[in-house]
Amino acid sequence: MTKPGGSIADLNILIVGQSGRLQYEALVFAASLVANSPETPRLWVAEPQDGPLWSRSPRMSDEVRGALQDLGAQILPFDSRHFGESYPYGNKIEALMALPEGEPFVFFDTDTLILDTLTRVPFDFDRPGASLRVEGTWPKLELYGPGYGAIWRSLYDKFGLDYEGTLDLSQPDEYWRRYLYFNAGYFFYRCPRVFGQRFLDYALALRDDPPDALIGQQMDPWLDQVALPLVIASFGGGRDALPPGLLDGEVSCHYRVLPLLYAREGDRVVEVLEAVTAPQKIKRVLKGYDPIKRMVYQGRGQKVRAMFDRDNLPRKEQAIRNRIKREGFWMR
Repeated sequence: MTKPGGSIADLNILIVGQSGRLQYEALVFAASLVANSPETPRLWVAEPQDGPLWSRSPRMSDEVRGALQDLGAQILPFDSRHFGESYPYGNKIEALMALPEGEPFVFFDTDTLILDTLTRVPFDFDRPGASLRVEGTWPKLELYGPGYGAIWRSLYDKFGLDYEGTLDLSQPDEYWRRYLYFNAGYFFYRCPRVFGQRFLDYALALRDDPPDALIGQQMDPWLDQVALPLVIASFGGGRDALPPGLLDGEVSCHYRVLPLLYAREGDRVVEVLEAVTAPQKIKRVLKGYDPIKRMVYQGRGQKVRAMFDRDNLPRKEQAIRNRIKREGFWMR
């Protein structure tokens, strides 16, 4: 089900695949998409190409590329002109420019599983949104520096955007949730090139000429997540673009790393992960990636799962990470 600005029939799903961890995550994502949302017509796996911004090839292995194509994915080569190795999170920005113009898209981080059909999600591609499964990772306030409000206002002012209209007035002043902030684990809009160009323009402006209020603020790795709410606000989107509980819920799971998946996600997530990685053709490829081999195929993930009560998890993610590390089970 979709609303104006496009339909599921002409929807493009975009992920980024490159050498190392992301190529294996991309294969797991593709397998989950085929298994649980077969109506989705097009999966594009954007692959950065060799170039001066990479010290070694970022391209996927032939084995992984072939496995993705066997699942119906289309490989989408693109050139890194602005970020590359110095800021690989910029791949998601530059890859947008390679997608077909004027067709709606949903971008997902590769460390995501599709749990159910995407037709359940009432996308309005005229009104963009992004993941609200986010912690207050940015900005980090200095003792004598500006507060949340001053920092975020300076960003909206830089690009001539409405700051006041983005505030969640149900949250207290100077609490991070009051300000529009997303995880860039998914986002969507009616045209990837329009969205991508603005995303690129804003990210480069913040990287190269930040407002004075950002002095002392860490922008790596947060640059994409700082620019994203500004882009979404500029196109009239917001935190209420989708009903809660579907993406980052019943339809998709942004698990981030496998130990966290096993520690805190619901049984359906584990069931999907272990089911889609079981076929021998996929397993033969995925065994080349040590975390999947050990966590999924050798049962280490189930040992992590037994350490935690999903109904009574530590409030802070760092506490979960620390406990897994103490037991010697952390991998990524």
